[in-house]
Amino acid sequence: MTSRELARAGYSLVMLNRNLEAAARVRDEIMAQVPGAEVHSLACDLASLASVRLCAEGMRSRFDAIALLINNAGTVSTRHRMSEDGFELTFATNHLGPFLLTNLLLDRMAIPGRIVNVASRIHYRGALKLDEVANPKAPYNSRAAYAQSKLANVMFTAALAHRLSGTGVTANCLHPGVVATNLLPPWLRLVKPFISRVMFDADRGAQTSLHLALSQDLADISGCYFDEYQRRQAPAACAMEAGRQELLWRASERWTANDRQLVGAAGTPAENHPATSCGAHRI
Repeated sequence: MTSRELARAGYSLVMLNRNLEAAARVRDEIMAQVPGAEVHSLACDLASLASVRLCAEGMRSRFDAIALLINNAGTVSTRHRMSEDGFELTFATNHLGPFLLTNLLLDRMAIPGRIVNVASRIHYRGALKLDEVANPKAPYNSRAAYAQSKLANVMFTAALAHRLSGTGVTANCLHPGVVATNLLPPWLRLVKPFISRVMFDADRGAQTSLHLALSQDLADISGCYFDEYQRRQAPAACAMEAGRQELLWRASERWTANDRQLVGAAGTPAENHPATSCGAHRI
């Protein structure tokens, strides 16, 4: 799993979980496999903007610098449900929560630092329908909702990489493959035919996330999308349209706004270190 291998690589871990009891079990497993590992956990429900803000405050009060930020959210509601903040639940969990968390922690990123967003190949089938995100009466299809949220992940990554250009912090995203676990959720069976022909075990499914987090070959690469075999791929054409990226960014800022201004709207880390753009990423 990603957390274990990051601990093995010598990183101090902070796991963000809805269920702290489950997090404690994972911590114990990591400690047993990696003696001496430093593992922390904080409560965070990405579907709740209040929970995300509270988690970010906890991170900011306890830790000075973040070398790696891996946004790994991936869920879908099989029926149309709204988050406590009034947004379609899949979109809220997979995009708005990570968007807010990333922006609130952006000025704590180390130089150099990396942000890794776990997207999905299903983003190629996604359509961005922002007018339906906050509409409880909008038509709903679980596969389309998941595809839209993963398209948003790719668009957010590209827009973030553009904003971070020259700061020493990079942002990339990936399709991890479909990972088979003992708790394979029913919703995944709905989207599996559209995102992968094979299933990976947990260790194999973490490989691309770890590659983007740790590979020295990617130190200056930003704004890219990688497949489950660690190969750089062109994302969906619509994901790279600058106008659509900015529409999503502005809507996400508006939906997640609070009395505290988002860090990402105000500025980025101060030190400069050039990053190389790839493929379809705009400059």
